[in-house]
Amino acid sequence: MEELDFTGASRPSKSAIYDPSVARKCFEALGEVERIQPGGNFFIENQNSDRMYYLVEGEVSLVHGKKVLDVVKAGEIFGEMAAIGRQPRSATAAARTACRALSLDTSQFRSSIQKTPEFALMLMNIIINRLRLNEALTAGKAPPGVGALRERVFDAKTLSELMAALDHRLPAHAHLNKVILKEGEGGVFMYVVVEGQVAISVGSRIEARIGPGGIFGEMALVDQSSRAATVTAETDCSLLSINRNDFLTLVKSRPDIAVSLFKSAADRIRYMTSHRR
Repeated sequence: MEELDFTGASRPSKSAIYDPSVARKCFEALGEVERIQPGGNFFIENQNSDRMYYLVEGEVSLVHGKKVLDVVKAGEIFGEMAAIGRQPRSATAAARTACRALSLDTSQFRSSIQKTPEFALMLMNIIINRLRLNEALTAGKAPPGVGALRERVFDAKTLSELMAALDHRLPAHAHLNKVILKEGEGGVFMYVVVEGQVAISVGSRIEARIGPGGIFGEMALVDQSSRAATVTAETDCSLLSINRNDFLTLVKSRPDIAVSLFKSAADRIRYMTSHRR
């Protein structure tokens, strides 16, 4: 099952870094009030919907089939990953009691995080932690396609706009076979491939390859933990580096870039979850 609505222990509100006041501030900026009576649904399993929710009052059950996966309580958010990833709902969100929630569609979400970039950074941190959890669960169970070229996060137009927004930092050159990041070392930058191709490896195995418009090292945006993989240039490369302050500035000026990062992580989580068994 693909639990992309953060059911169970991996939902944002279960994270030690989740701050309900920051989440509420984001949803209050442009959120629409929704009231659901007991027994009613915010959304149903397999439904396509681009809305995410902050629960102000009441309790909501997240149900897959006939199994209750989790209960959402006031101050928590739900439904965000399926909305960001533009994927069908993985569960039904049913009101256990009379509920009042604030909801955002993806367009409203982009506008809201401009006003509350700290929420975007908090959500990015939680998504990265979810990604780490899935990577740990898939360790030693390499899915088909390991070593394949990952899909680009930014198309050519967005990549050009990203470079223009960060014109204070010119792309760096990495020659063929240069080790850009080393597993176990610390780091503060995320990288976007402008030209060329890099290989991501853990130990001696190449896990993925990334070409123009792709990203790597994104965990450095949210913490300074050790690098989880080694990245090596497979061709001469041009790379754009982005740090935490750059990210916060970008969220304010180009929130679509942050949403692209969220969607990229959501797609990777979905892929790993679907191949976990």
